[in-house]
Amino acid sequence: MSRIKYNIFVFLACFCSLIFAQQNSVEDTDRLALRLQEHINQAKLYSDRGDYYNAKNNLDKALDIAIKIDDKSNQGKIHTKIAKVQFLVDEKNQANVSLSKALEIQREIEDYPNLAITYNIKGVIYSTKKEYENALEVFISAKNLFEQENLEEYISEVTLNEAKVFIALKRFEEAKTKLERTIILAKKYDKKRLLSSALIESGKVSSALNNSQLALSQAEEGLTIAQNHKIPENINEAYLALSDIYEKNGDYSNSLDYVKRHIKLSDSILNVKRENLSEGITGQNINKYKDAENQQLKTQSDELKAESTFTRITTILSIALITILSLLTLSLYKNNNIRLRTNNMLHKKNDELIVAKEKAELASKTKANFLSTVTHELRTPLYAVTGLTNMLLDEEPKEHQIPHLKSLKFSGDYLLTFINDILQINKIEANKVELDPEQFNLKNKIENVISALSNSAKDNETSLHFDFEDGLPETYTGDQLKISQILINLLGNAIKFTKDGDIWVRAYKIDKKDNMYTLRFEIEDNGIGITKEKQDHMFESFSQGSVQINRKYGGTGLGLSIVKGLIQILKGKIYLKSELGKGTTFFFELPLEYSEMVEETKVEETKKSNKMEDLDLSNVKILIVEDNKINQMITKKILNKMDLYCDIVDNGEAAVEQVKDTTYDVVLMDIHMPGISGLEATKIIRTFDKELTIFALTAVTLEDKMHEFGEAGFDDIISKPFKQEDFESKLYAALSGEKIVSSFFS
Repeated sequence: MSRIKYNIFVFLACFCSLIFAQQNSVEDTDRLALRLQEHINQAKLYSDRGDYYNAKNNLDKALDIAIKIDDKSNQGKIHTKIAKVQFLVDEKNQANVSLSKALEIQREIEDYPNLAITYNIKGVIYSTKKEYENALEVFISAKNLFEQENLEEYISEVTLNEAKVFIALKRFEEAKTKLERTIILAKKYDKKRLLSSALIESGKVSSALNNSQLALSQAEEGLTIAQNHKIPENINEAYLALSDIYEKNGDYSNSLDYVKRHIKLSDSILNVKRENLSEGITGQNINKYKDAENQQLKTQSDELKAESTFTRITTILSIALITILSLLTLSLYKNNNIRLRTNNMLHKKNDELIVAKEKAELASKTKANFLSTVTHELRTPLYAVTGLTNMLLDEEPKEHQIPHLKSLKFSGDYLLTFINDILQINKIEANKVELDPEQFNLKNKIENVISALSNSAKDNETSLHFDFEDGLPETYTGDQLKISQILINLLGNAIKFTKDGDIWVRAYKIDKKDNMYTLRFEIEDNGIGITKEKQDHMFESFSQGSVQINRKYGGTGLGLSIVKGLIQILKGKIYLKSELGKGTTFFFELPLEYSEMVEETKVEETKKSNKMEDLDLSNVKILIVEDNKINQMITKKILNKMDLYCDIVDNGEAAVEQVKDTTYDVVLMDIHMPGISGLEATKIIRTFDKELTIFALTAVTLEDKMHEFGEAGFDDIISKPFKQEDFESKLYAALSGEKIVSSFFS
């Protein structure tokens, strides 16, 4: 019996110990959580006072506790706060690292409110690095998340940051709209710091828009609020803004007064920052500084004593020197006046050149942004036009409908070609075209181009002739795609303007040095020819022979401009010879390196055409992420025709949830959607699924953005409107387990 009592006693003792241990563990966690919050509060107090050293110290301690108690939410928030402090002390690289850690955690736990805050800070860092387009994209993501989470009061800070970017880009009307919304929200939620800053920025915008009275009123109101609430950074910004406004109005006295205030306050703020940043190191250095200073004074004293014996001699010499210097000063004064006048003229010229250069750069960037936006907006509905037309042609239309559908298809294809030509011109002018050299057979390449255009020549009852110089090597290393494009443009032009005639294509050597050949190509026709007056302008964009020719033969006038740009990129040159009514000959010369052809294993084209039929598609699932209803329907029909099952969602958040709940083989992700973008959705998916194949199905076209798609985690891009065979080829690679080799990310 005593044995049973003993066992019961031991059991109760262990049970109580376990309860006490659990209770202590909970108490420890609660105590650590309180300490964590204390450190965060302390960090805020230090940061508000500008003491960033102690703010960072407290945040580091808070982060250690958050990691210890596995508090993911606070880990994300603290990384963001650390990034903000690092940014304020000009440690932008470290700030980016902290932001990346915050973003990773916040995406993982779906902490969208704090994710939005992190995006906002990331946008500010982008803008300070003058990466304005990236900044605007991140600000949009932040704003969308705040709106999604019904956190309107936080939107004002994002719209203020957007406005500052638009001011930097000199897009003042857009800045004005953002600032108006910022002021409304800042007043609604009583955010004095934001209201003050928004009014000061509004003053700058109004001044730029030549409304000087409103500019002064806004900037002064912003200054008053900043002074009443002791916000030194805003006070300082207001001083500078008012100085600029007064200077523009010709009131140089007030302008000078405010710039003096700005300089004085800037020094004061800088001194505070220095004191706070030097915490822990100033004390140990001060004694060394004083010792060094005393030693310097002693040395100066000894030197003065040694020099005392020369005082009298120096006095006599000084009188003589003063006389000479007076004469020199008079001479220098006259010369200096002449030089100042000359320098002022030179500075004025230099300033004009700088302003002109800045205007040209801004105009170029504005044009590039405009073309990017317009072409994206055109390609999206064009996807619907071409997709619907192809579907209707495949669905056995009535006989009288076929000509109309073919005309619609032709118009869609023509518009797409025109858009692509505009983009290529834009890329050439912006020096964004890169060379892609590879080994190829030049003779075969020219023959393929002639074969591809032979039907067009037959329609015009024109004969094509090809002459490749005897003994000329056939294989070279070069950018064969660009050479094909040049030949297609020039031969296509010759066919278009030659009815019932002849066209000759020739290739021959004009120079050779080691393995480098300089080849000349000729495309000669006996068509309508070009007048002498028009020949000088034939390589300009949108150039045509005449209005009548344009109406009769069509075309955009971009082909020859593209040809010239590509030939210059290939380090060649082009010229023409023509006579009205007797035909035209285009000559172009290119340097190409000879190389012996290596045997290649060729893929049978017959297998390529029916690849999808070789696969078992019964269990394949595809997710379409697309907000446009028409595009949803078209993509789904294309997939259904290929016997593929698909689901559809219309936003990034839903895509993330759908991928978590269902196993898919492929995701076709649109980029521009309400809420989080396709880029952000893909980044989130990649935090929990690294293997899923995700294609960007988008109308984006500018290659300088492609790195963002690779960084986000896309496997490849299918650009809308796409060619059916390209679409099938990429799907086949994904579904068959082939390695996807993206032409965009390579």
